[in-house]
Amino acid sequence: MAIPFIVEISARHVHVSDSDLEVLFGKGYKLTPKKWLSQPGQYASEEKVTVVGPKKELANVSILGPTRAAAQVELSATDARSLGIEGVIRESGDIEGTPGCTLIGPAGSLEIKQGVIIAKRHIHFTPGEAEAQGVKDNDIVWVRVDTPQRSIIFGDVVIRVKDSFSAAMHVDTDEGNAAGITGGVEGNIVVL
Repeated sequence: MAIPFIVEISARHVHVSDSDLEVLFGKGYKLTPKKWLSQPGQYASEEKVTVVGPKKELANVSILGPTRAAAQVELSATDARSLGIEGVIRESGDIEGTPGCTLIGPAGSLEIKQGVIIAKRHIHFTPGEAEAQGVKDNDIVWVRVDTPQRSIIFGDVVIRVKDSFSAAMHVDTDEGNAAGITGGVEGNIVVL
């Protein structure tokens, strides 16, 4: 029997490197944690930037911490379309050949040549959680999410396994709205 796990909406956000953070906020600047996320050590910071595309801009986009090796902007398909940026679905960190944009912070702006993605829907598991579910890293599964008004089955969900993860599925805002997902929703891997 499948073991349920939490399904969360991962709203638009930005990841930056230490050097990117200094360009945007000033020399020696450090992120300020605002809200801890379901993945251990990950947080939404107090810091926000404006994401600028060819057609328009999105203000007050949260930076997630801690900092990373390279900048990455995660949007929904609706966000990408409104900015005039091609929506490329990728796993987090797989940014080679993706579109870029401009990020504006209080101390400066930064043009990133690549890194704008629509995150592929995914589930984080520890090795033990993955084993209990009968899946392994990079498996692709279907997940049923039951909500009061709009239950749905998501296909093409990638499994990501790492010791530091905690069981949680992440979908973007468009996907979450389509399913009527609000806090406390559970999902189950299904066999079709």
